[in-house]
Amino acid sequence: MTDPLARRLRAVVREAGIGVALLLVVAFFALFAPGFLGETNLSNILTQVTINLILATGMTFAILIGGIDLSVGAVMALCAVVGGTVMQAPFLPPWAAVCAGIAASLAVGMVAGALNGAISALWGIPSFIVTLGMLNVARGSALEVTDARSIYDFPDAFLAFGSAHLFGLPLMFLLALGLLAFGWVVLTRTVFGRMIYAIGNNEEAVRLSGHRTLRVRVAAFTITGLCVGIAAMVYVTRLSIANPILGVGFELNAIAAVIIGGTSLSGGRGSLFGTLLGAIVIGVLGNGLVLMGMSDFSRQIVTGAVIILAVVLDSYRARLSAAG
Repeated sequence: MTDPLARRLRAVVREAGIGVALLLVVAFFALFAPGFLGETNLSNILTQVTINLILATGMTFAILIGGIDLSVGAVMALCAVVGGTVMQAPFLPPWAAVCAGIAASLAVGMVAGALNGAISALWGIPSFIVTLGMLNVARGSALEVTDARSIYDFPDAFLAFGSAHLFGLPLMFLLALGLLAFGWVVLTRTVFGRMIYAIGNNEEAVRLSGHRTLRVRVAAFTITGLCVGIAAMVYVTRLSIANPILGVGFELNAIAAVIIGGTSLSGGRGSLFGTLLGAIVIGVLGNGLVLMGMSDFSRQIVTGAVIILAVVLDSYRARLSAAG
């Protein structure tokens, strides 16, 4: 099909498909899940979406360059326990301890991300293998740092952020939206963002044109790690605990949100707006299934099926793009 109207229709289908899917999911749960549209439950959904949205924002950068990060859940646990440990330093006043803990969490996440990107790019190792190794390193480190114990008792001002609202919306969700908006500007309004897409489409062509792709790859994974560090602090402020075993399976939800949102697993195509919709779909699905009384095991089955469906849809979208 070469007709301009047909090409435009295919583009609308690719971009609007996730929005239509979200509306259908919301409509289904509005009919069959008691209390789904209640104000309290909608606020709960936004709160539950927040951490996955932050992780998925960072994951989008990694996937757009044709990579993937399987270590985000484990690195998040390491960031949380390191940040939580620093935050309990007895020689620091509460405000300084909070700032130091947040800085430590972000630093750990960025270092882990930079290592993932550098090792993968320098030695040409697929990122899923490198990050699978980092998953074990980070999880073991988190358990070693804490002796497999949880960390409690954080400053009240820090914990207050987890339950704060602004304009009727959870403040942590607004933070996630701000982070996503900043990432959108980076991807769509900067040279670095254009390089991300270019490398995802054809890294060899970018290299032959004289650009150093190593720096961009390392930077993309570092951004992923930064988002992990932020998500770790949001988790701690929300649940008042830093646990070395937190984050198990979080990488699957983040990947699912990105792929459902239209970002191609092969890289070079996608948007953070789609990631936002994908994260909301995952959050709405989990919340609605709980309200309908589905067990944890059954929800895992549904989540896995959604991930498989997302990969199939990604393949279908790629065919549409090739046809267009």
